[in-house]
Amino acid sequence: MFLTMLVTTLLLPVSTLISLLPPLTNAIPSGPRLDKRADLDTWIAAQTPISLSGILANFGPSGMKAYGASTGILLASPSKTNPDYFYTWTRDSALVFKTLVDQFISTGDTDLQLQIDDYISAQAKLQTVSNPSGSLSNGAGLAEPKYMPTGSAFTGDWGRPQRDGPALRSTALIAYGKWLINNGYTAAATNIVWPVVQNDLQYVGQYWNQTGFDLWEEVNGSSFFTTAAQHRALVEGSSFAASIGQTCSNCDSQAPQIRCFLQQYWNGQYIVSNINTNTGRSGKDANSCLASIHTFDPEAGCDDATFQPCSPKMLANHKALTDSFRSVYAINAGIAASSAVAVGRYLEDVYYNGNPWYLTTLCAAEQLYSALYQFNTAGSITITSTSLSFWQAIYASAATGTYASSSSTYTSLTSALKTYADGYVAIVQKYTPASGALAEQFDKSTGTPLSAVDLTWSYASFLTMAAARNNVLPASWGAATASTIPSTCSASSATGSYTAATNTAWPSFPCTTVSTVQLTFNVLATTSSGQNVYVVGSIAELGTWNPTNAIKLGADMYTDGTPLWYGSVKVAAGTAFEYKYLRKESDGSVTWESDPNRSFTVPTSCRKDASVSDNWR
Repeated sequence: MFLTMLVTTLLLPVSTLISLLPPLTNAIPSGPRLDKRADLDTWIAAQTPISLSGILANFGPSGMKAYGASTGILLASPSKTNPDYFYTWTRDSALVFKTLVDQFISTGDTDLQLQIDDYISAQAKLQTVSNPSGSLSNGAGLAEPKYMPTGSAFTGDWGRPQRDGPALRSTALIAYGKWLINNGYTAAATNIVWPVVQNDLQYVGQYWNQTGFDLWEEVNGSSFFTTAAQHRALVEGSSFAASIGQTCSNCDSQAPQIRCFLQQYWNGQYIVSNINTNTGRSGKDANSCLASIHTFDPEAGCDDATFQPCSPKMLANHKALTDSFRSVYAINAGIAASSAVAVGRYLEDVYYNGNPWYLTTLCAAEQLYSALYQFNTAGSITITSTSLSFWQAIYASAATGTYASSSSTYTSLTSALKTYADGYVAIVQKYTPASGALAEQFDKSTGTPLSAVDLTWSYASFLTMAAARNNVLPASWGAATASTIPSTCSASSATGSYTAATNTAWPSFPCTTVSTVQLTFNVLATTSSGQNVYVVGSIAELGTWNPTNAIKLGADMYTDGTPLWYGSVKVAAGTAFEYKYLRKESDGSVTWESDPNRSFTVPTSCRKDASVSDNWR
């Protein structure tokens, strides 16, 4: 019975899994505390809805931890101090929304579609915001890395430009555009999505061969991750343009040259992730793993030219990268060379004293799951002199040669590969708190979560890992037909033209009206030590005016400038009620805010989240 129920749960849409969780209160993630000793399948099934909720909590305006974020703006983290990540990054948002687009396509969750529409509309506006990197007139402003939560320019010092953002955003939008075309909404793909994508593709064609800051925002040079993302964007962009009767000549002229340049990162043993710079680093960097999973194509083979997950070069790089962390983190001590370890960004990292990251450890697993899919699709594994050391590390008797799926060696190799990949996820499981909350890092000595809390990208990385493990595949981007390398590399460029995308009038898509809504209360209330703020109201969910049963609000985002108290409850759609805030002292005494009562009616719509924003009276 247990096994039957487990399999059924794993096959449920994410939206259904979320509905099985109890109502959230004032912390995201919430719900049942995860049993960290549970087997991996059970833990992944439980962590999946928590991770999706963690993403949506950071999405404005109704996300539970997104107070102050405008519609369609995705925050990197609700953390405002040590570190301050309360901004929206073009790169992070694009990677996360590519994840959500794939989730929507696989589950049909119409609430996610509404969020995707909001995101695209916000990106159309952001493209027009002049900023320290430039403006839309010559495309330079598209490389601005981050913006304020309101969508206005961030004008402080920063590592700019960052040239991966436009490429990644175009990839996310193209994925949704393809769905629109396939489901009879070609006009929306042409008139709403394409103008935003076109600007980004024009930017990539014009600026790809100029240096910029890497995805960690530290190194100014040429970045493997950026180059790989740019190549994919132009290949896929050309095909998408053709599907709506458009052309992208700059895509066609520049993609082969970017592919040619991409080969220069390989040094014969591993990928040197940052070149054309003098950093003094080894170049072993999770940048390369992230590039491989972003450019994974389920219809491609083990191609070295596009560095597919199963390619000999990427397997060799996986070993070089992950091995580099075996001796530098105390939590990796004593782990055999054949087993997974916690993975950080790069060996020389000093940010927060240099620690493993959840998203980089998950990346190590995801690359291997994607590689396993590619091997099973091909029906064989070819071990070359390049990939031999990787295979021997996890299967001692591995030797060069080709092994058909019917052979016992193939079975042994794929079994070892799956076990090895699961080991990385088990490490994340071990160092994830029982609440399921995913921060940015975990301490290299103790495993304690560190740095930014509820990192949106960490949650998205969990979802993409889980999808890869379950063979829930993204669409092909055309890698199989984009592996020919020009005989001569040319540092070329194609000047683009840029036009503001102004059409955000989405069609009325069919959607599922929700029965309950996650309602977040936000109130600005200045308090002193020992005081707490609650919300109470006329309905049972809010304590039926009884202060004893009032809902305690959270203050983890409270600052002197924004004294925010917030919390969330599930309420039936259409419910009309009255409510007030009250303050409780450390001695239990209660102070109500002044009259009159506040009132609210929960919307009846297809959206699962709503919020109210108040000031203490």
